[in-house]
Amino acid sequence: MKKNSIKAPQSLEVLYEDNHLLIINKAPGVLVQGDKTGDVPLVDIAKSYIKKKYNKPGDVFLGVVHRLDRPTSGAVVFARTSKALIRLNEQFKQRETQKVYWALVEGTDLPKETRLTHWMVRNTKQNKSYAYAKKVADSKEAILDFKCFKTLQRYTCLEVNLLTGRHHQIRAQLTAFGYSIKGDLKYGASRSNPNGSIHLHARKLSLMHPVKKESISVTAAPPKDVLWNACVGEGS
Repeated sequence: MKKNSIKAPQSLEVLYEDNHLLIINKAPGVLVQGDKTGDVPLVDIAKSYIKKKYNKPGDVFLGVVHRLDRPTSGAVVFARTSKALIRLNEQFKQRETQKVYWALVEGTDLPKETRLTHWMVRNTKQNKSYAYAKKVADSKEAILDFKCFKTLQRYTCLEVNLLTGRHHQIRAQLTAFGYSIKGDLKYGASRSNPNGSIHLHARKLSLMHPVKKESISVTAAPPKDVLWNACVGEGS
């Protein structure tokens, strides 16, 4: 992928907030958690937001519950207490949450809806996963459903429901099916997006509140660009 050229946001788009949770609509190009690049991650930006908003002295606790790939956008959950972090980690581990993604893929001749089943192998050195039609050594089953909700001139907007949670699952499975996500050079896209993003967005997230035991569902607006704007009309 091209060197990231998106700057960290100066303000956060908060989708849900209380004493236990903070759910943010992550901009593409922003890290969720720090890495060797040294770039400011979303968790640190969110800690600064909480510290300033609530005038908190000392360090702010904010637990990373799950991650989105750097070039991906959408809903990300953080825990504001250790109790919430433990309970949310268990929800995600047991796949008791529901996640819906939007993907804009190259091509227009896709089936209206389908289920994809592959066997995936992760290459940690490449930070990449490969999807195979049949079971191979060290592979894990990956399943997703998608439906097309809008066709553009050269692209198709998909709504994707994950039934398993594998590394780069959507990116690898759609590529194996023959339709790469726009901008995703790592997984076969014809060209990169100018800012290093890819057109994959965590659109909806539903979970059980770790303390109140109430169902929470949030919807994250996609980044504002010409193609996402064209998708929003029928998919919102």
